[in-house]
Amino acid sequence: MPADPHIVAVLALDGVVGFDLVIPCQVFGTTRLADGSYPYQVRVCGVASSVNATAGGVGYYRIEAPNGLDAAEEADTIVVPGVTTTRPAPEAVLVLLREAADRGARIVSICTGAFVLAQAGLLSGRRVTTHWAAADELARRHPDVHVDAKPLFLGDGHLFTSAGVAAGLDLCLHLVHRDFGAAVAAGAARAAVMAPGRDGDQAQFIPLPPVVAADGSLAATLAWMRDHAAEPLTLADIARHANLSVRTLSRRFQEQTGTTPLAWLAHQRLLLARHLLETTDLPIPAVAHRSGHGSASALRAHFDRELRTSPHRYRQSFRPRD
Repeated sequence: MPADPHIVAVLALDGVVGFDLVIPCQVFGTTRLADGSYPYQVRVCGVASSVNATAGGVGYYRIEAPNGLDAAEEADTIVVPGVTTTRPAPEAVLVLLREAADRGARIVSICTGAFVLAQAGLLSGRRVTTHWAAADELARRHPDVHVDAKPLFLGDGHLFTSAGVAAGLDLCLHLVHRDFGAAVAAGAARAAVMAPGRDGDQAQFIPLPPVVAADGSLAATLAWMRDHAAEPLTLADIARHANLSVRTLSRRFQEQTGTTPLAWLAHQRLLLARHLLETTDLPIPAVAHRSGHGSASALRAHFDRELRTSPHRYRQSFRPRD
């Protein structure tokens, strides 16, 4: 180990998500330099020596924190894994985080660990992310925080937040890359048996429920649009099917779906393209044609705008490998 290792303190708070806690221990703990040395020293720290851990709120088990919070006072990086958001963080933890931020330590949250950073007042005025399922609640509790549910992770050099579960791996590998370069990060990725980390601005792949009309009056037209999403439908075509004027169609669409007919259609086309990329070996131009995008360039633009990735990268992420 180098004479002055980079100390990473991982906080084991009561209600911690066990997987989120293990991620930084695994990534930083197995990172090696070209000479075989380990540049990070990982310390699991807690208020108590034993805490409840959970699998994302499902069931509880006990884990041990071999170090107290004092072992985090000199840390270069402090990681707050996901936690059960109904449990307020201990004041001692909030003080530790504030003092660490004041002395220039790097502060990192994984998943709902962002709630703890927000309680400490570290996220005020910042653009941050968390698990997409918890984003609205974080924004409700902390209206001074700009919550963006799309990116995998966000950061400015001193403070980083990530989305849930696997996004924590991406963020930790990103930090290794920042600290020691691409070659060392690639080695850490190999040790974790995963591809090199995804870009932070790649979108979380959020499963969106199908939009259903509130009173059912547009249900038949919505189903027809979904079935004919690959065709070059116009606003007039949709209004004709609904037996409405374009103006009335647009008003009812807004009332019943919260969006416009063409925006809803574009979303259906994106869903169709994602399905084709996940389940077929069709070339990208064929996927574009069958999903109603017309051209591969239009499909790429749509993926970049909505998912912050490319169709090719999306397929690589979601197609099972032989």
